[in-house]
Amino acid sequence: MMTSNGNHVSGAGNMIQCVTFYVGEALLGVPIQQIEEINRHFDLTPVPHGPDYVRGVINLRGEVVTVVDLRTILGLEPAELTRETRNVIVNFHGEHVGLIVDRVADVVAACSGDIDRLPANLSSADSRFYCGVYKLESELLALLDVEAVLTAGVAVAEIAFEKLLPVAQ
Repeated sequence: MMTSNGNHVSGAGNMIQCVTFYVGEALLGVPIQQIEEINRHFDLTPVPHGPDYVRGVINLRGEVVTVVDLRTILGLEPAELTRETRNVIVNFHGEHVGLIVDRVADVVAACSGDIDRLPANLSSADSRFYCGVYKLESELLALLDVEAVLTAGVAVAEIAFEKLLPVAQ
C-alpha cells in the first residue's frame, strides 16, 4: 500500500528480516528467506570463457554452485578475497548461487511500510539492481533485487554448467 506521497514500497505492518552485507562502502540487504547459508568457501574451479562476473564454481556438499562477484555485477572493481570476504549462498529459481561480498554485517528487521523507493535521480542502470531503501540510524540500507542481479545478462547457473560439461555431438 502506498502512502499519500508515494514513497513507500508496500503496506505497513509486515516485518521483513534482511541479511545485510557490504559491497564496497554500500550496505546492502537481502530478505533472509532467500539466503541458504553464508560461508568462506572459495576453493573455486574457474569457468573457461564464462562472463567476467562468474568467479567459478564450488562443490558445496556434493552440489555444484556457481559463484559470482557481486562487485563486478554492480560495476565496481572485482572483489579481492580477504579474511572478511564471504560467500552468500542464495536460492535462485531452485539453484544455489554464491554471491561474493566484502563483509557480512547483521540481520536487520524492517517494517515493509518503512522501505522507501529509490531516489528518482538514480539512473536506470544504477537502480535496476535494487528494490528499495531502508533508513537505519547511521546509514542507508539498499535492498538488493537478487532476481535482477542474477538475470542481468544470462542465467548464471546455465553458463557455468554449459562451460564445465562437454557438448554432446
